[in-house]
Parts: sequence; C-alpha cells; structure tokens
Amino acid sequence: MIKTLRVLSIAALLVLSSLCLAETVNINTADAKALSKHLTGVGPARAAAIVEYRKAHGAFRSVEELQKVKGIGARVIAANKGHMVVGEDR
Repeated sequence: MIKTLRVLSIAALLVLSSLCLAETVNINTADAKALSKHLTGVGPARAAAIVEYRKAHGAFRSVEELQKVKGIGARVIAANKGHMVVGEDR
C-alpha cells in the first residue's frame, strides 16, 4: 500500500512539473520549428501549415482560429490551450 502511494505521488509530481515547464508559444510569431517543438500533436507538417496559413491570411485573432488550418482540430487546441497565445507572450 505504501509503495503504491509512493509511486503515485512520484507520478503526480512528474506530471505537475512537466505542466509547469511547458512554454507559452505565440502562434502569430513562432516559426514552424518552435510550433512543432512546443505544441502537442503538432509535427513539422502541421507546423508548416500553420505558418503558411498565417502568411496567407494574416495573424490569428484567437487560439480557436487555428481550427481553420487543415489538420488542426479541437483536440489539438484543447491539448495546448494554456500554452498558446495570439498577443504578447506572458
């Protein structure tokens, strides 16, 4: 019982520490490399699509507007919600 609690405590600490270390990414200024590195579910192809969409249509006004980019859906946005900004970085 104590061993199980210890393992669960360590796992919880690792999850919390990874959340605290996550970087905020400005989706209007980040390059494809930064987008794919810092956003869950965004690899090089999706990151390039984000940059191309931004070049063609201008800056995103909201994080939710990312859904207009092919391959980016609600799941990707939900997974990264607290780690993306469209204005000034925090």
